[in-house]
Amino acid sequence: MACAAWFRTPIKHQVFLSWAGLRGAVPIVLATIPLARDVAGAEFLFDVVLVFVIVFTCLQGPSLPFVARLLGLIDDESTQDVEVEVAPLDKISADLLQVRIPAKSHLVGVEILELRLPKDTVVSLIIRNDRPFYPGARERIQAGDELLIVTPEDQRANTEERLRAVGQRGRLARWRSRTEHSR
Repeated sequence: MACAAWFRTPIKHQVFLSWAGLRGAVPIVLATIPLARDVAGAEFLFDVVLVFVIVFTCLQGPSLPFVARLLGLIDDESTQDVEVEVAPLDKISADLLQVRIPAKSHLVGVEILELRLPKDTVVSLIIRNDRPFYPGARERIQAGDELLIVTPEDQRANTEERLRAVGQRGRLARWRSRTEHSR
């Protein structure tokens, strides 16, 4: 606290710094000075400092978040961790489709927008040359691309049908079949 007071550090911060104390490298480095000078008992001093650093770190370390909260130094709202899950698609009743684009597919050269996928279906990622990226609507599909598409479960069949149709007949696949049926 005496060291921090000179820098006009708020009292709560001084209390926290005092509770945390010197950790790790600083006391150990300071304990090496007598070792370097061949002072009698330097090895014992170094061993004691090392043990104290380990013990106090193990005992006081876990209490630091509690003390910081107690002193009002942590805003609990801003420090909440984000919740990360691996593919929580079951919660939203969706499927993840992985589509590889062969060289001779009619999908090559088609823009993402031109796929006209079913409602709420998105191309969430393209992996091209082993590099993933989020595609824009005007991104053109290339041979060898791998598309990751998220689609609602009830639209999966329609999504697969649309992808196969464009892959076989090109971007106007359904339009052509509709005009042929109307003749």
